[in-house]
Amino acid sequence: MKKADWILILCVAVVAALFAIPQTRCAEGFNWATDNHPYIMAFFKFAILATLGEMLALRIRKGVYNEKGFGVLPRMMVWGFLGMCIAMAMVIFKVGVPAFLETVGGCERGTLAAVFNAPQFTWGKLGIAFAVSVLMNSIFAPVMMTFHKCTDIHILDGGGTVRGLLRPMKMREIFATKVNWDAQWNIVIKKTIPLIWFPAHTITFILPANLQVLFAALLGVALGLILALAGGNKK
Repeated sequence: MKKADWILILCVAVVAALFAIPQTRCAEGFNWATDNHPYIMAFFKFAILATLGEMLALRIRKGVYNEKGFGVLPRMMVWGFLGMCIAMAMVIFKVGVPAFLETVGGCERGTLAAVFNAPQFTWGKLGIAFAVSVLMNSIFAPVMMTFHKCTDIHILDGGGTVRGLLRPMKMREIFATKVNWDAQWNIVIKKTIPLIWFPAHTITFILPANLQVLFAALLGVALGLILALAGGNKK
């Protein structure tokens, strides 16, 4: 292991220790910020954690956490934006899916929502959480993952600079010649969504509300790894 690996392990251990005890100021401040500024917090959670996943993927592939043209800051900006979109999607699907199931099953309005939002764990809550996860990952996730792949290529084409990121994306060229659609479809979408994200986000939706986006952001480390390792460019 290199010096950078030990530094990363130490930083993760320190942060985990600060937030492990609920009564600490860090934990209390985190919970307050999550409750009052959910989308700003989602930006930073994903900007840090999902980008870390991509850096870990680079470490696995090339033995370094950063290199010229990789573009850590642009990647953080993109992941922060996607984090806010994911937080928004979680709200939409958490409210919309129970309402949809009520119309399908002929239940009284609000019945399944009450089961889903109850603090105690029940099998009914688990079933609704699974339905929310399946629909969110089937409808929202493929679009989000493909958009991320396009921005990833755009960052590399721009030399890993913020200025390059802010230039107009050549979407037609990226879609036609630069996205590895075999890997994007057969690995990222067709395999990881049902095998990883369906069960992972089922767990997410049965957690307390203030921890759901954080857990999703922690899963973003894995998402960054998967997208970086599996969704390579055509070259």
